[in-house]
Amino acid sequence: MSDVKCAKGMKTIDFSEFEKQSDITFKDKDLLRQAFTHRSYLNENPHKKLEHNERLEFLGDAVLELAITEYLFVRFPQKTEGDLTAYRAALVNTQMLSQAASEAGMNDFLLLSKGEARDTGKARQYILANTFEAVLGAFYMDQGYAPTKQFIEKNLFFRLDAILKDGSWQDAKSHFQEKSQEALGITPSYRMVRETGPDHDKRFTVGVYLGKDTVAEGEGRSKQEAEQSAARAAALVKGWDK
Repeated sequence: MSDVKCAKGMKTIDFSEFEKQSDITFKDKDLLRQAFTHRSYLNENPHKKLEHNERLEFLGDAVLELAITEYLFVRFPQKTEGDLTAYRAALVNTQMLSQAASEAGMNDFLLLSKGEARDTGKARQYILANTFEAVLGAFYMDQGYAPTKQFIEKNLFFRLDAILKDGSWQDAKSHFQEKSQEALGITPSYRMVRETGPDHDKRFTVGVYLGKDTVAEGEGRSKQEAEQSAARAAALVKGWDK
C-alpha cells in the first residue's frame, strides 16, 4: 500500500503522487512512506504499523554530505578546503534544505501529529529539512548512490549559484568579528541560550554579545549553524551586513 490515512476526517496521503511529481519510482514503497513519517505521528497513532524517519534521516545526511562534497571538489579545483567547507555549509543549512523540500512538494506528504501539523513556522522548517534528508536516505536504500545523487543535483546543486552571488556562503562570524573590532574594539562572544527537542533532533539557540549586551540570537540544527545565524542577525542589527 502506498497511501496512509492521516487522521479521522482527513484525506488519504497517496505517496505515488510524490513519485509522479518527482519522476522517481520506489521499489520498496514502505521506505518512501517511512521517510515522511515524523515521530509525533506515531506517538498519536501507536496502532499504525509504521516506523518513523529518524534512521533514514541519519543515512540521508551522510549521503548528502558525500554528494555535495564530491560536486564541490570537482567544480572548484582551485578552491581551498575552507572555501569548500563554507560552500557546503551554505547548501545544507536548515533554511536551504527546507526550501528545497518545500519546492519538491514534500510538505504535502508529511505524516505529523495534529499539533505539529498546525505549526507552520520554524518548527516546520526543521521538519522539512529533516524529511529531505530522510527521503535521500530512503532513495539511497532503494536504488543506490547514483540515482540519489541525481535527485540531489536536481533539487539542490543549482542553488549554489545564488549563494555565491549574494555572498551568503561567507563566514558570518568572521565578518561580524571584523566589523565589531573595527568599529568598537570589541570581540563578540557567543553563549548558548537554550536547547530544545529530543536528542535525535536538537535545536540550538545561541546569543551573540558585545560585552554584556545581547545583540541578536540565532537558531540552528547544530551549535555552529546557530552561531552563524546569530552573527548574520547581529550584522543586520548593527547595519554591518553590507
